[in-house]
Amino acid sequence: MSQLTYIFRSAPHSTSAGREGVDALLAASAYCEDISVLFVGDGVYQLLLGQQSEAILSKDYSLMMKLFDLYDIDQVFVCRTSLEERGLAQADLVIDAQAVSTTELSDKLHASGKVLTF
Repeated sequence: MSQLTYIFRSAPHSTSAGREGVDALLAASAYCEDISVLFVGDGVYQLLLGQQSEAILSKDYSLMMKLFDLYDIDQVFVCRTSLEERGLAQADLVIDAQAVSTTELSDKLHASGKVLTF
């Protein structure tokens, strides 16, 4: 299977896309060893610590992202500009994602075999 790139660009809990993306990502890791994950735009909120999703009767799936290491998903990137625009820092994230520039994100997308967006 070719290189897969998952892009998370929507806020968590507004739709089921984030949860479905994480489920698909973890399932794909059984079949593909070359997976990258990119969090851009409002997708950086997917990584935010301390989400209180039970207040809107939604399940907090951000803890599932801590399973990335267990599933050998180690190419996890977050857009530095998106973090800065939202007043967030690496310390605000539930997992350790490498902050990269928009140019680096573009390069990663061009190197991708298949791209799935959530």
